[in-house]
Amino acid sequence: MKLASLKVLHSRDGELCVVSKDLTIAIRVNHIVPTLQLALENWEKYEPELNQIYQQLNLNKLSNFFEFDPKLMAAPLPRAYQWADGSSYVNHVELVRKARGALMPENFWTNPLIYQGGSDYFLGPRDQIIVNDENYGIDFEAEIAIITDDVPMAVDVKNAGKHIKLLMLVNDVSLRNLIPDELAKGFGFFQSKPASSFSPVALTPDELSPHWDGERLNLPLYSYLNGELFGQPNAGVDMTFSFPELIAHAAKTRILTAGTIIGSGTVSNIDRSNGSSCIVEKRMLETIADGKPKTPFMKYGDKIRIEMKNTEGMSLFGAIEQEVMPLNKV
Repeated sequence: MKLASLKVLHSRDGELCVVSKDLTIAIRVNHIVPTLQLALENWEKYEPELNQIYQQLNLNKLSNFFEFDPKLMAAPLPRAYQWADGSSYVNHVELVRKARGALMPENFWTNPLIYQGGSDYFLGPRDQIIVNDENYGIDFEAEIAIITDDVPMAVDVKNAGKHIKLLMLVNDVSLRNLIPDELAKGFGFFQSKPASSFSPVALTPDELSPHWDGERLNLPLYSYLNGELFGQPNAGVDMTFSFPELIAHAAKTRILTAGTIIGSGTVSNIDRSNGSSCIVEKRMLETIADGKPKTPFMKYGDKIRIEMKNTEGMSLFGAIEQEVMPLNKV
């Protein structure tokens, strides 16, 4: 099943829609449940009826559909009670820490990294990335994310996976030049992590078969910077910590409420032939090879596209397509 949230004036949480498998048409389902958040809180109640509509929509048995347009969509969850971003691709963490002169502790390979990001609002898949100053070091980060139902405290890894209800793509926007001073305070990210953006649709795990194995999504994640392929690393390769492991880690001392989003961190492969999913990783590789970085961070007018396709070339989540723009202070 594919779900999306239509932008509407009367609700910051959007209006839940079911989207066809080929991402061409969609249908409002507010007569069943108005928002994705409410559906997640009552998943066993609403999922069967939503899935029935999905099947009928794909068989052209419904008449009250509309043409699916990602420009009209908010993030699947326009705001969430929790956004926790991991760093599962530890080889990426190692490179990025080198870029700011920080050594990586050995336990990073055995103990997951997760930070709690801002979740009061997210950007839609076509919303502009508004930044006050180009000199902040604007970077994209292409990731996978999962959305959970209610997760009990201290859930074990074996049972954590059953709480994964949906998957999405993420652009975790980062302001690289603000990160070193902010982390040096020892209190984590805040100003250096503005609003993240998400794919037009969220998918139930069955939609990703056979590429979803219950722990990892084994497909390339494509990033295009200003129309040119930047990277296509496989999201299932070199993911040190699986999504069930990230859930169990996050729930060690707390419950996770329905609608919790957990990100994979920047997708990265040890084999660098498939490129990178963010600029800072490429800059670090350039520094290692040539003594200095060559690829600039994003500037106003730059565009990023993030997408995942199945082996037949069909877009699964739709594409995140965004342009970096200055803050209008008028």
